[in-house]
Amino acid sequence: MKKKCRIKLSVWQFLALGYFIVILVGSALLVLPFATKDGASTSYLNALFVAASATCVTGLSPVVTGAHWSLFGQIVILVLIQTGGLGFMSFVSTIFLMFRHKMGLYERKALMSAAGSKKYEGLVPLLKRIFIGTAIFEVAGAALLSIRFCQDYGGIGVYYALWHSVSAFCNAGFDLVGTDGSSLAAYATDPLVSLTICGLVIMGGLGFCVWGDVIDAKCNPKKMQLNTKVILFVSTLLLVISTALFLLFEWNNPSYAGYNFGQKLLCSIFNATSPRTAGFFTTDPATLSDSGYLLTLILMFIGGSSGSTAGGIKVGTFAVIIMGMIGVFRGHRDINIGSKRRIEYSLLSQALAIFAACLMMVMLATLTICAIEPDKEITKFTDVLFECVSAMGTVGLTRGLTPNLSVASKIILIFLMYAGRVGILTLALALGEKRTPSGVRKPVDSLLIG
Repeated sequence: MKKKCRIKLSVWQFLALGYFIVILVGSALLVLPFATKDGASTSYLNALFVAASATCVTGLSPVVTGAHWSLFGQIVILVLIQTGGLGFMSFVSTIFLMFRHKMGLYERKALMSAAGSKKYEGLVPLLKRIFIGTAIFEVAGAALLSIRFCQDYGGIGVYYALWHSVSAFCNAGFDLVGTDGSSLAAYATDPLVSLTICGLVIMGGLGFCVWGDVIDAKCNPKKMQLNTKVILFVSTLLLVISTALFLLFEWNNPSYAGYNFGQKLLCSIFNATSPRTAGFFTTDPATLSDSGYLLTLILMFIGGSSGSTAGGIKVGTFAVIIMGMIGVFRGHRDINIGSKRRIEYSLLSQALAIFAACLMMVMLATLTICAIEPDKEITKFTDVLFECVSAMGTVGLTRGLTPNLSVASKIILIFLMYAGRVGILTLALALGEKRTPSGVRKPVDSLLIG
């Protein structure tokens, strides 16, 4: 009797494959003729690029979203954004619950990995909280944006408001109002639109577990988990410092011309928020000063919180590296957080591995694109680096380079977006072969560093 051959996928492989399948399905829909306004089929590479960008909640696009895609195409992109933002595993788990299929250990472990939760128990309430919380934020954001968009666009403004609310909360950065590629520049001095978008981006970038823990603790810091405290503190610090720096660096920016202090502050808040990791802009990234350009790169590389809709190396990873560096320089045996907690050095090793892997991938991608692009006037190094960091961090901010890239360069960016959304660690574990560690340990030696 022949035995059935069943391929057992690891949790990491299941998640990586899930996102890949969603991208392929999305590209097949976007390549259809009625997905565009003019009825002409989009090239498969561009359809694949947009599908990957939407699923990976990035926002980079070789075509202008509002001008190129029909209502059908826009809805496909919106569904891909929502799927990628909430996480592929969240939708799979929902299907299990709808058909009253009991979630086993495998499904629970996959959902735990996707949502950033450390507990196997209570995952079904977590799943419900994810969907309910997302609906509340997105509906509230759409209601606020409708006030302005209905004034400017009439009844269709409700649709625009919902679209931008979902795109902002999922940190995607796709927009419909900037039909000339100007994103939200028309609302640079509008507090209602700018602050609503910023609020949605921040809430989506904090992650489901963070604001869920804040609710459970009833906003009492003493009852919050260590992860929540660190994420809130570091995120707030980054937002405040980067806002002040943007205000300083871009005070004489041509895009700020004619603005008063309050309007410049509003633009600076948006510039500090969007790179973490939304992709909307009210100040054209191509007009940033050199200091503002570098600050934007840093913010895009750091990204948002683990288990959130944001990308980047994550705020937690950045915090662990900084605290580990301080501990090493002070000669401490442990990495202490405050006076009551410490973290293991193994976590620092993992954080450094993620940082190094992301940095190497960005540098290698930048080097390759610069080498293969023929027109050096179009593909300047600063623009290529900006685009690669934006793709890896699933940000979506652009200096206008993506539409001018060759086939090979677009494929590289697609891979960066995919790796950034799935996660470097998840991708490495999915591709790596799981082997039983040997019981014999090799002799210890040393290398000179520093």
